[in-house]
Amino acid sequence: MPPVSFSIITIVFNGEILLPGTIESVRRQTYPHIEYIIVDGASRDKTLEIIGKAAETMPNLKWISEPDKGLYDAMNKGLRMATGDFVWFLNGGDHLHATDAVEKVAAMVTDKTDVLYGETRLVDEARQPAGTMSELSTRRLPTRLNWRHYLGGMLVVHQSFVARRSIAPFYIDNNLLADYDCCIRILQKSRENINTGLILTDYLMGGLSKQRHRQSLKDRFAVMRQHFGLLPTLLAHGAIVLRAVWHKIRRLGKQQY
Repeated sequence: MPPVSFSIITIVFNGEILLPGTIESVRRQTYPHIEYIIVDGASRDKTLEIIGKAAETMPNLKWISEPDKGLYDAMNKGLRMATGDFVWFLNGGDHLHATDAVEKVAAMVTDKTDVLYGETRLVDEARQPAGTMSELSTRRLPTRLNWRHYLGGMLVVHQSFVARRSIAPFYIDNNLLADYDCCIRILQKSRENINTGLILTDYLMGGLSKQRHRQSLKDRFAVMRQHFGLLPTLLAHGAIVLRAVWHKIRRLGKQQY
């Protein structure tokens, strides 16, 4: 089997502060078969200067800069540019956790592997670790993953969810949880899902769904209803509320996400 290749895709807009660290985490990877794609939304700061300078020393870097209709429109542009066997989204401010992250993931791929996933470490703006998503959120990373697990909500942070490009659909429009919908659709098609047992990415806390929490709840309900039906979705939301209350009690006085 020829070496498996990865398209790592970064979406950025006015990211002069956060983008350099993201680029560096890709540059330092020990695995050679990486295509790095940066999709910029016509930034007005020094982002393009940073990308251009990186491209001088990273022959595997492809990029575009043009206006877009939002995050998921930009992610779809990245998918169209990708040529790797697997796609891995790593947005501005997020880092690959270790220099050998891609190398270790690549070593686990078989002919049947369609999804690889792992843990995510949450960091603040000072890049100080707050803990893993399993430690700080209401759900733990499952040993075995399938699409029905997503009835309880988003389960694997999208930056730690690596999918075979041939089954990765384009993201839906006008929904803050388009990544949630995408993961479900990928898992419905996947043949083999591998828990890498690794922390794959460092995720900068405070994403779009957190900033627009009320709308994200409505959008999550719409995605769940489409994939699981109305009654299972209503019952699942009851369980989600109870789980959230218990999580707050259990972690009273401790960091939560």
